[in-house]
Amino acid sequence: MTATRSARPTAPAHLNALTGIRGVAAWLVVLYHIRLSLTGILPADAIAVMAKGYLAVDLFFILSGFVLWYNYAERLQGGGLAEARLFLWRRIARIWPLHAVILALFVLFALALAVTGRDTAGYPFAELPLHLVLAQNWGLTSELAWNHPAWSISTELAAYLLFPIVVSAVRWQRLPTPALLALALAQTVAIHLLFALGGHDDLGDAISSLGLWRCLIEFSLGNLLCLLWLRWRGRKLAAAGAAAACAAVVATGWAFGWPETAFVPAAFAAGLMALALGKGALIRALGSRVPVYLGEISYSTYLAHYFLFIVFKLFFVDASLQVGWPGLAGFLVIVLLASVGFYHLVEKPAQWLFNRHRPRWPLGAKSLPAE
Repeated sequence: MTATRSARPTAPAHLNALTGIRGVAAWLVVLYHIRLSLTGILPADAIAVMAKGYLAVDLFFILSGFVLWYNYAERLQGGGLAEARLFLWRRIARIWPLHAVILALFVLFALALAVTGRDTAGYPFAELPLHLVLAQNWGLTSELAWNHPAWSISTELAAYLLFPIVVSAVRWQRLPTPALLALALAQTVAIHLLFALGGHDDLGDAISSLGLWRCLIEFSLGNLLCLLWLRWRGRKLAAAGAAAACAAVVATGWAFGWPETAFVPAAFAAGLMALALGKGALIRALGSRVPVYLGEISYSTYLAHYFLFIVFKLFFVDASLQVGWPGLAGFLVIVLLASVGFYHLVEKPAQWLFNRHRPRWPLGAKSLPAE
C-alpha cells in the first residue's frame, strides 16, 4: 500500500518514506522465516537479530493504522454507511485476491503431499473455509496453519471491519493533544498488560490467542499517531523530538531489561512519527525509487515468501536443511521476482477488476482512493 495516495488532493512527498520502510519490514520477515537454514553461514549474533524479524509485523500494524486514517478517516466521517461499505470493498479488493491465489497454491501442494503419502498435518482441510474468508486468526483456531504469514492479514481484516465504527464514534479531531497522547500511552500499556497477564514477554508469542488483540491495539495506535502527525507536521524540531523519544524508549527498555511488549510498540510509534515528520537523509533514502517500489510490492513479498521457501527447500535443500550463500542469493532473487510478478499480474489487475465491478451502492457514496 503506498502511503502517499490519499483522499486529500496532495499528500506530502516525504510520506514516501513510510512506503519504503514497509518494504524493508517485509524483507525482515523473509529473513526471519529462513533464519534457521542460515546457521551454517551466519554467526549466532546475526541469527539472533533475524529471530526478531517478527516484530516487523507490529510495525505493519501501526503503519497500517496510520495510513488508513490519513487516507480514509475524513471521508468516512462524512459519508455514512454507503462510504463505509465502499471502504470495506476497497480493502477486500486490496488483500483478498492475492491471498486466495497463494492459498490455492498451498491447497495444490497439500493435495500433492496427500497423494504421495506424506504428512499434511500443517494443512488442516477442515479449517480451510476459515482461511478462505480470512477469519482463521479470530480465536477460532489453536495454531497457525496453511500460509502462516496470512494470520496478520486475517487480523487486519478485523481491524478494517471495525475502522468505520471507530472513526465515526468520536470527533477525534476535537480532542486536545494531551488526550490523544494519553490514549496512545494507554494503548502501549494495554498491549503489555495483555501479554503479561498471559505470562508472555514477546510480541510473537501466542499468535492464535493474542494476535487479534495485538493487531487491533497497534492499528488503533497508528490511528492516534496519524491524528498527532496532522497537528505536528510542519513544526520545527518535531521530527527531532520524535526521534529522540524513540531513542529514549529503546534505551530505557534495554537498560532496565524490559520485555519487548513494554517498549517496542512505543518505540515503533515514535520512530514512524519521526519518519513521517522528517526530511533528512534517511527519509530521502527510504523515499527514493527502489525502496518505494519494494514497499509497493511488499504485500506480495510478505504473502508469497513462506510458500516459496517450502517449495525451495523441497527441491534445492538437502536433509541438513541448511542453505549456502549461492542458495540464499538464489532464493532471495526468486522471492523478488515472484513479488514483482504477483504484484503486476495478480494484485493490481484484481484490484482493478474488483473496483470496476463493485456492487451498486445507494446514491451518495463518493469514490475512495484506490491503493
